[in-house]
Amino acid sequence: MDKINVVLADDHVLVRDGIKALLEDQSGIEVIDEASNGVEALEVLGRNKPHVLIVDIRMPEMNGIQVVGEVKKLHQNVKTLVLSMHDSEEYVVQAIQAGADGYLLKGASKEEFLKALHKVANGGKYFTGDVSAIIMNNFVSGSTNTAVASNADIKEDPFKLTKREKQILGLVLELKNNKDIADELKISKRTAEVHRFNLMKKLEVSNLKELTEKAKEFGLVR
Repeated sequence: MDKINVVLADDHVLVRDGIKALLEDQSGIEVIDEASNGVEALEVLGRNKPHVLIVDIRMPEMNGIQVVGEVKKLHQNVKTLVLSMHDSEEYVVQAIQAGADGYLLKGASKEEFLKALHKVANGGKYFTGDVSAIIMNNFVSGSTNTAVASNADIKEDPFKLTKREKQILGLVLELKNNKDIADELKISKRTAEVHRFNLMKKLEVSNLKELTEKAKEFGLVR
């Protein structure tokens, strides 16, 4: 392979810029396009056929695991390297089940990143040390049948609720009034009212029904 053509898919511009700057120093690698969400990533792949798609897990519109699954169906010659900050067993297993050719943590060294990219581009598999241990544990235990994540399963809280606001949200959804919330959290009724107001404002809702629907939509409560 004369040159490895790469597409980057990550919703953080700084991350894409950092990866691109790293790869631009490599004579045998070229970043030919970028995407800021999952849907855009698939659109880019429709226009370009890179050797490797480097994809983050948490992205808007469509998450990285879903993107990997679609790539394996629609662009079978494109290799996928998941580059994520998440080393949880659930995400790793889901990515592998979706067909990822590699899984690397964002804290990896430059040397390991380049090693993974070359390995995947040349038809191999690359899973960083911690991830390999997760794979082995799942193989030994036979617990590799976790369902592929939906966007809601791994959607990040876009509202950046504080720990206290999440507590308030849970209590509001239990239909507790301000006095009940104040008593349970040992705060004043006025403080409970302020927290509740700020919560509704952050989520841009005006009543309990809208609040409940939005909380479920974004997975803000379990």
